[in-house]
Amino acid sequence: MTQQKRQWGAILVMIALFAMIAFVTNLCSPMANIIKAQGEISEVLAQIGNYGNFVAYLVMGIPAGMLIAKYGYKKTALIGLAFGITGILVQWFSGQLNVENSLGLVFTVYLIGTFISGFCMCILNCVVNPMLNILGGGGNAGNQLIQTGGVFNSAAAVAVYIIMGALIGEITPETKISDATPALMIALGIFVVGFFTVLFTKIEEPEQAPVDVNLIKGAMKYRHFVLGILAIFLYMGVEVGTPTYINMYLVNTPELNISAATAGLIVAVYWFMMLIGRFVGASIGNKVSSRTMIATVSTATLVLVAFGMFAPTDIRVNVPGIDWATLSIVWAKVPIGIFAFLLVGLCTSVMWGGIFNLAVEGLGKYTAVASGIFMTMVFGCAVMLAIQASVADLTDYMTSYWVVLFCAAYILFYALVGSRNVNATKAVK
Repeated sequence: MTQQKRQWGAILVMIALFAMIAFVTNLCSPMANIIKAQGEISEVLAQIGNYGNFVAYLVMGIPAGMLIAKYGYKKTALIGLAFGITGILVQWFSGQLNVENSLGLVFTVYLIGTFISGFCMCILNCVVNPMLNILGGGGNAGNQLIQTGGVFNSAAAVAVYIIMGALIGEITPETKISDATPALMIALGIFVVGFFTVLFTKIEEPEQAPVDVNLIKGAMKYRHFVLGILAIFLYMGVEVGTPTYINMYLVNTPELNISAATAGLIVAVYWFMMLIGRFVGASIGNKVSSRTMIATVSTATLVLVAFGMFAPTDIRVNVPGIDWATLSIVWAKVPIGIFAFLLVGLCTSVMWGGIFNLAVEGLGKYTAVASGIFMTMVFGCAVMLAIQASVADLTDYMTSYWVVLFCAAYILFYALVGSRNVNATKAVK
């Protein structure tokens, strides 16, 4: 108890970093509408921000673990925040280049900025999750802190859609990346404050063991782990693909007459659903097995996505949002299928933790390096978004949800079959 009292400052910092991760990561999806407004831009190209952000995980996942092993959590967090500050400044600079006939340069600089920011997100993810577990004392208490951080993470995701929607308002041919400058400056301010807060916060860290990259081969011998990293790869397509194309559909379907601001309020409901789901997951996590939980939510996802794809678009339901400028409730009519997609947030809220628990079960000494490999699989978001964007370009937004449906089907397979540890008799103690 004395140890935890001394560490409350560190706990609050880690939870704040958890929220910061979501705020900056989720800037990329509403920014896609700005990218698309620059001309005849395909769905694939519109998502360049997400590509830069999530491909960075592939590059930085395992190196981030090595940084922690060499420098500890605090110094590694500072390194990550320095990347974040740099990445946001580069993204802002891309908006200042927004002049006629230079879109290639603008997009390239913006992509570089999101890639650098992605380094930050990956590093902070590698720091925050284990540190909250350690600061909580491990076990259920550590998991509870992680779930608490997850709640703030979801709250920040809700906030960014609302802020970006309010800033952008109506998407027009005159909408430019520079219109998002206030949101980028908010992100920059958060990073700067976070840097100095971490710098002056005392964090008592555990002794670090050196990372042995040869352990990667050992971890990959476990079938349920290999199938698990594929599950987390595809999970990213469900978590991010669902709200991204809710937003794109609402903004780019003229007959709906929904502005970017209103669309932002609606998409924020998805992340609010995740927030609720994480509250529920934290309360029942010690009573329901990860296998049962993942099987249940993946089945629900299949039902909701299939219904959303084929539901009549002329049947509309009211969806609430909060207008923070006036502190009033805003109701918008959306197709009933879109409402079904919003409910998917309840399901994705517990998938990451459940898949992780199933995948590392019985790995023994390989667990630490397995965590690093897991973090690299976040780049699956970039791949699955690109695939979904390609399908949307060739068909339409609703048809593109076949990609999400496929991902959810695999996650169900993993929960029921793939997660069983057939190497149990060979598990390393």
